[in-house]
Amino acid sequence: MIFPRNFEEKIGFERIRGMLKDLCVSPMGAAYVDKIRFSANSGSINKLLDQTEEFRQMLLSAGNFPSSDYLDLTPELKRIAIEGTFIEQDRLFDLRSSLAAVSACILFISKHDRTEFPELHALTGEVFVEPGIIIKADRIIDRTGNIRDDASPGLAMIRKKLGSKRLSIDRQINSALKQAKQSGWVMNDAEITIRNGRPVIPVTATHKRQIRGFIHDQSATGQTVYIEPEAVFEINNEIREIEAEERREIIYILTEFTDYLRPLAPDLLDAYRFLGMIDFISAKAKFAIRIKAVKPLIGTSPQIQWTDAVHPLLFLSHQKQSREVVPLDVSLDDQNRILVISGPNAGGKSVCLKTIGLLQYMLQCGLLISVRQDSCSGIFSDMYIDIGDEQSLENDLSTYSSHLTSMKYFVLNTNSTSLFLIDELGTGTEPHLGGAIAQSILEKLNEKKSFGVVTTHYSNLKLMARRENGIINGAMLFDAKAMQPLFKLSIGKPGGSYALEIARKIGFPKSILRLAEKLIGKKQLDFDDLLQQLETERKILEKDRQKISEADSRLKTMTEKYSAMTESLEKQKSEILAKAKDEAAELIESSNKLIEKTIKEIRESQAEKEKTKSLRATLKLKEKKIHQIKTGEPASRKKSQNLSKTQSGTAGSADTNLAAETISTGDYVRFPEQDVVGEVIDVIDDEAIIALNSIRFKTQLSRLEKVGKQLRTGSKISSGSSHRSVFNDLNDKLAKFNLQLDVRGKRGEEAIDLVTHYIDDAVLLNVREVRILHGKGFGILRTLIHDYLRTIPEVREFHDEHIERGGHGITVVILK
Repeated sequence: MIFPRNFEEKIGFERIRGMLKDLCVSPMGAAYVDKIRFSANSGSINKLLDQTEEFRQMLLSAGNFPSSDYLDLTPELKRIAIEGTFIEQDRLFDLRSSLAAVSACILFISKHDRTEFPELHALTGEVFVEPGIIIKADRIIDRTGNIRDDASPGLAMIRKKLGSKRLSIDRQINSALKQAKQSGWVMNDAEITIRNGRPVIPVTATHKRQIRGFIHDQSATGQTVYIEPEAVFEINNEIREIEAEERREIIYILTEFTDYLRPLAPDLLDAYRFLGMIDFISAKAKFAIRIKAVKPLIGTSPQIQWTDAVHPLLFLSHQKQSREVVPLDVSLDDQNRILVISGPNAGGKSVCLKTIGLLQYMLQCGLLISVRQDSCSGIFSDMYIDIGDEQSLENDLSTYSSHLTSMKYFVLNTNSTSLFLIDELGTGTEPHLGGAIAQSILEKLNEKKSFGVVTTHYSNLKLMARRENGIINGAMLFDAKAMQPLFKLSIGKPGGSYALEIARKIGFPKSILRLAEKLIGKKQLDFDDLLQQLETERKILEKDRQKISEADSRLKTMTEKYSAMTESLEKQKSEILAKAKDEAAELIESSNKLIEKTIKEIRESQAEKEKTKSLRATLKLKEKKIHQIKTGEPASRKKSQNLSKTQSGTAGSADTNLAAETISTGDYVRFPEQDVVGEVIDVIDDEAIIALNSIRFKTQLSRLEKVGKQLRTGSKISSGSSHRSVFNDLNDKLAKFNLQLDVRGKRGEEAIDLVTHYIDDAVLLNVREVRILHGKGFGILRTLIHDYLRTIPEVREFHDEHIERGGHGITVVILK
């Protein structure tokens, strides 16, 4: 149940509905928007939310969902259900285009994983479009919507006769005009014109009897008459008969097609319902992306656990002004079902209440809401709101009486699954009585375990929220120093009205304020001061908590870094010790072997002087190596440095010096990533002009590498091969190039991208005239393409095709 009847108007949902209709591309989608209704069925709500969320994800990940030719042929299908009727030519073209759109939507969805998009796949599974419909339609109409000459053998013969007769008319009337000019019966600059659908000659009134024929019209002054020559008149009559024959043949073709189409009408009606539903879901998903909405977690019991909740209309309004909206954190559950919000005027209490009402209503209408992804929301069976002035002259109700009437309805009808929203509970009458009645109403609603949000300035309601189970205070925060609201909701403590402080800020007379303080009494002022003091202490504690949190975060980071460094050092230490032990063991083993060998050789040589010196030198080298290992200096360091210098000075010197040389005119160069070698024709600043056989081009010097004489000799073949490859590619491209580009059914961005590449290819291949087939529709695609063509310097002019060859549906582009 929703109360009152203008609930949507009060919370702003009617504006949401209007925005959704604007995002639809068809009347079918807009009709579904009109059918949006509040629901308490969790299964139905989840299904609608899942459809929208899946479409939102699909748009964000893939984009370019087919969105053109969403035409509703339902009325036409119902009309041709009667035997003997036939589909009109223009509606046949719309049928073909719209069924192609249905197929494109199904194909787009089918390319995505069924497990990720189950609801959208379920929608496509209910649709079947007989492929033969589009095939048969294409045999009857061309891409501009005209009946094809070869739609039937009979039509081909009829149109051949028509063409012959029309040529005959052209010859006859041109001959008559030429003779009239020679005879002086018409002006020298006279041309053939059309009157009543027939070609005529403008003859001066004084010579109108010189030409035998039928007078169709005369000028406003009566000095010129428009005559259809007699010979032409007879041929035109024959043409009219042939045209009637042509029309009969076309009707026969359309009737035959309609007879084929009629049994398939039920499936086609389902297809158009699908197209309207997809348009509707697409609009909801686009709106969700616009307001940054998501699907929250859906709980089984009534509750609201929202983080970063934002009023969508306020968000869009602030976005235009480059302003940020302060998000709200709202919590209603079994323990704290009723939230009493207090705070200063213009502090955001009513906006907070409307935000809660609008988002919950949107959710239960199947729309995604602007909260954080991990937020949770339950389903309420009823929603009630009392906001604004419901004063009625007809029912003789004052503002307070209308509020009491609403409160009576709330108390009698709410239950444990209801959500009520009351703005300024108890206002409109004497404060003490109003406060008492408001407290009684709130106690009754709490007894019924209803959920709700109430805004108030009454102190007794704030105190009630502190002591009653199920009710909790909330405050719209206020900066007491700057004397301005913060528009932030804080749950747990009440807020002050700051009435006197705001009055002082705007310069209210001090004498009046002093008198007001006396009238209020010290007790009330002490209560407000206590609220301010509590808020100040809360801010100080919040800042201290934030500093401690930041310090903990830094300490945690440093601890993790220290632990990682310690672990790395321990690992390196272990590796170094293990390596040192292996080297020491190897060294000791080799030393022992050397000493034993030395002693053996000294004994065998009987201590020859030269041999002894040699052995002592070997031992000295071994000793030096041991010393170097102890001090950490590699034994082969000097040797390896000398070796690397020698290698770099021999193997790499030629190429390095060659690459470092300055490139000048006459040098041969190559691209490091290719084998093609060319000659430098000229050098201008940091660019060079390169010749590859007969091809010349300009490039950056930094991209070139100078080559030696040996490399030049073997490069000409590859250069010529590259030259031939380029021309072969151009010839292939020219052979495959189509003088007409079809972008019908494409989204705006996709169409512009295709046109960009198409024009680039045409310029490259030196094509002077091309045609872009975009269809008529609503003219949106045509406008986008024309705006883009105006920005291309290579385009000399563009215009619509002749009306007989497609008219506004085709753009002819002339290139420079």
